Amino acid sequence: MTEEKWGQLRTRLLKTVGQNNFTTWIEPLEFNSVDDGVAVFHVPTNFMGNYVSQNFADLILHEFSLSGEPVQRLAFRVAANSPARPVRQVEQPAEPFAEMQDTGNANSGRDYGGPETARPASVGSSLSSKAAAAAPMDTLQAAPLDPRFTFDNFVVGKPNELAHAAARRVAEGGPVTFNPLVLYGGVGLGKTHLMHAIAWEISAQNPGLNVLYLSAEQFMYRFVQALRERKMMDFKHLFRSVDVLMVDDVQFIAGKDSTQEEFFHTFNALVDQNKQIIISADRAPGEIKDLEDRVKSRLQCGLVVDLHPTDYELRLGILQTKVQIQQKTYPDLEIADGVLEFLAHRISTNVRVLEGALTRLFAFASLVGREIDMDLTQDCLADVLRASERKITVEEIQRKVSEYYNIRMSDIVGPKRLRSYARPRQVAMYLCKKLTSRSLPEIGRRFGGRDHTTVMHGVRRIEELKSTDGQIAEDVEMLRRSLES
Repeated sequence: MTEEKWGQLRTRLLKTVGQNNFTTWIEPLEFNSVDDGVAVFHVPTNFMGNYVSQNFADLILHEFSLSGEPVQRLAFRVAANSPARPVRQVEQPAEPFAEMQDTGNANSGRDYGGPETARPASVGSSLSSKAAAAAPMDTLQAAPLDPRFTFDNFVVGKPNELAHAAARRVAEGGPVTFNPLVLYGGVGLGKTHLMHAIAWEISAQNPGLNVLYLSAEQFMYRFVQALRERKMMDFKHLFRSVDVLMVDDVQFIAGKDSTQEEFFHTFNALVDQNKQIIISADRAPGEIKDLEDRVKSRLQCGLVVDLHPTDYELRLGILQTKVQIQQKTYPDLEIADGVLEFLAHRISTNVRVLEGALTRLFAFASLVGREIDMDLTQDCLADVLRASERKITVEEIQRKVSEYYNIRMSDIVGPKRLRSYARPRQVAMYLCKKLTSRSLPEIGRRFGGRDHTTVMHGVRRIEELKSTDGQIAEDVEMLRRSLES
């Protein structure tokens, strides 16, 4: 394997693991040789060798295989000025590295992230140039923020309007009004986008401020590295001299006792100096398992904002915005009416999947020279659409309908024939027929053991009323959107 081939292999790894993991774990590897099926790498520390072997070895071996190299194992040796002893080879069980592993979970290298927690290439650590110059120890490599993740490119809707407003307020600078700002929500709802947007805006408004943005995984790694290299004073100086500290995915420090303690003290030191702290997590601080109570308490003392799952209108708005961007690359491509609405309905769980589907759609249409219509969309995105299908249950429909009409669920399935109950019941039956794969007899059984002919009558009645009664048509559409969102 030549250096050139290793460089090509590294490029492929970058695309797979993302910029954050690549910069932290893959880039420091120095390829040495391949001998008898063993690829040997020099690494700065035993910890890095153990970590890469445990989390990235299978992926690296796979890339070697694709390159035609007969590599069966990886070996890592500590580089320059250290004894050249193997760290750990792939087949051997992981061994604790007590002198430098976080005491919160000394046996689990996966607690430090890896392929399972790899983030997009745009998400990593970013340190303003001034902060980088002032850093007393070389632990953080400056990396650019994603230029796509700005406030201008953030589509605001009801599910995220409060989070957007809070992020804007913090980014404008001025007196610190709530500290910390905690943004939480599921995957692909915009937390990282808002974090990057805040960093961009603060740097633009106040270029003299030291803005430090990094993942919780990186905070943890730098802390462990500082312990091992006996540079804790440098670590403390670096993290406690910033003006704005931004930590992404703070849930990753849960269960790591030593890291949590240092995070707690860093947090307190910055708050005492009236420095702004911005945190993101995948759930509310109080719901993060194994997060110490004192850390939870500190995170909850500021403004905690939930990014709710996207609704149909927000997803459609995101798609319309992304289409404008795509059409700059593909100016000749036409997109048929109804395609965006279809995608907004069908891909409802994750905005990243939604954006990726649109990107694939434009690329595919460009390659085959066709208009983006419904047929092409369903052919091109068949796998995405199958994976995005959400199974709506009869019970979920009954609950939604009862809440919508402000009646009890027992009245939906009960024997009462008053119109105030019968009409919502028929609406629920209609939605069960349209949105689930249940047969008429099965639906009847879920509605108090009614006969399938009763269900059939209810479905037909709602279909008739939809064309003559605007209120019923609106009710059915609102309920359908709510169930599919």
